[in-house]
Amino acid sequence: MLDIKFIRENSELVKGAVQKKRKTVNIDELLEVDKKRLVLLGEIEALRAEQNKASDAIGKIGVDPIVRTTLIESMNGVKEKLQAKEEEYKELMKIWHGFMLEVPNIPDMSVPEGNDERDNVEIKRWGEKPNFSFEPKDHVELMTSLGMVDFVRGVKAHGFRGYFLQGDGVLLSWAIWNYARDFFLKRNFNPIIPPVIVRKQHLYGTGHLPGDAEDSFKTQDDDYLAGTAEIPMMAYHADEILDKDELPKRYLAFSPCFRREAGSHSKDVKGLIRVHEFFKWEQVIICEASHEQSARFHEELNRNTEEFIESLGLPYRQIEICTGDLKGAHVKSYDTELWVPKENTYREIASASYYHDYQTRRFNIRYRDTDRTLRYTHSLNATAIPTPRLLVSLVENFQQQDGSIFIPEVLRPYIGKDTLIKL
Repeated sequence: MLDIKFIRENSELVKGAVQKKRKTVNIDELLEVDKKRLVLLGEIEALRAEQNKASDAIGKIGVDPIVRTTLIESMNGVKEKLQAKEEEYKELMKIWHGFMLEVPNIPDMSVPEGNDERDNVEIKRWGEKPNFSFEPKDHVELMTSLGMVDFVRGVKAHGFRGYFLQGDGVLLSWAIWNYARDFFLKRNFNPIIPPVIVRKQHLYGTGHLPGDAEDSFKTQDDDYLAGTAEIPMMAYHADEILDKDELPKRYLAFSPCFRREAGSHSKDVKGLIRVHEFFKWEQVIICEASHEQSARFHEELNRNTEEFIESLGLPYRQIEICTGDLKGAHVKSYDTELWVPKENTYREIASASYYHDYQTRRFNIRYRDTDRTLRYTHSLNATAIPTPRLLVSLVENFQQQDGSIFIPEVLRPYIGKDTLIKL
């Protein structure tokens, strides 16, 4: 959420952000509502002052009974006016707050202009794509024949997008999780396993609501199953005041994640590419209110994921998200995509984003600067690595002609073998 004072003083800049991000919120209308809100707030404060003055006068010893009666009658009239104004203010605040939730963050100047995902810019490619001397198989055929996954029983148990990882599919997942733990903890993170049932307000805090409502699972108590550890981790410091010396806070969070994948019924649905339930290591940083720090940490988090993928020897490319595809809360974002040989394309595996104080204003996360001034922190997050989606690229890139899977050297100590052999 942007500061309303910032919006008032930089309305043209905010309108530009709305246009760049292809949003529809009317900033002029918001400012008109804000003016009405301030006028109404002034009237409420004046009535409260009048009410307090009358109460003080009534409470004084020796007040003439006639005067007292007149004051009481007058105060009753003020009370009725105040109640009416407060109710009007309450309704106006709903409108104001609705506008404020829709105002997007200001994209960084370096973000490429564009209308949608087709205008995202490829900025990097790494790794040699495998050159097979045979017709490669997809991950569904490979993993099924190796007894790593059972989709038939998965659908029976869960329905569409259901799966059972089994045998080496489980062992390989555990190997990836444990290797990722050791790899990322060397980069000075504090490990956390957060709750994944979270209050609705926290999805508004991160910016996942209202826009991603259709992609979220909701409980009967109107709580939500988090689609990423970013949500509970931002709630972790909600309504706290931190000392500057504590910053940055660096967390490596591991959690199950839940997404409905609404609207993608016929998109990327094969096998393990888009599933309702998965596991993910997530990098989260809370830092001081410095654009330079945010930009530097953003590159660091992104590079951490790159280096992890490179250590596995998997070809990837990186995409810089354009203004029209950039989410409302984001200042800047990168997507990393792994090569999937059988599809002859890249598929998203990770993203890295920063927000300035857009999220932390909603969560009320502040710190006391060296001059004792209270400031909102900045926030960043980036995927470390998700499973089982990583398995898709891993088994397809390292498949052998006999249907076995070559295990990357860095994972061998965690799984205890160098090849997954066909059943």
